[in-house]
Parts: sequence; C-alpha cells; structure tokens
Amino acid sequence: MAFLTELWMFFRVRKKYWLLPILVMMVIFGGLVVLSQGSAVAPFIYTIF
Repeated sequence: MAFLTELWMFFRVRKKYWLLPILVMMVIFGGLVVLSQGSAVAPFIYTIF
C-alpha cells in the first residue's frame, strides 16, 4: 500500500493526472495476460491483439 500512496502523492504534487489512464490500461492488460495464460480462452484473447 505504501507504493500506491507514494504514486498517488507523485500524481498530486506533479499534476500528472494524464498518466492515470495509461497506468490503469497497463494494469488491465497485464491482468488479462496473467489470467489468460494456460486457459482455453488464451487463443481468443491473443487474436484481439
């Protein structure tokens, strides 16, 4: 949790709110890749990209 607090303080102090959507999309895509590895859904997810 300390990392998230530190990251949020960085965004607030430096006014880098435009980085939040990029960070959120990276987390979503990373979670999608991790969850799809080794499953039957993996070939369908890879065709999207």
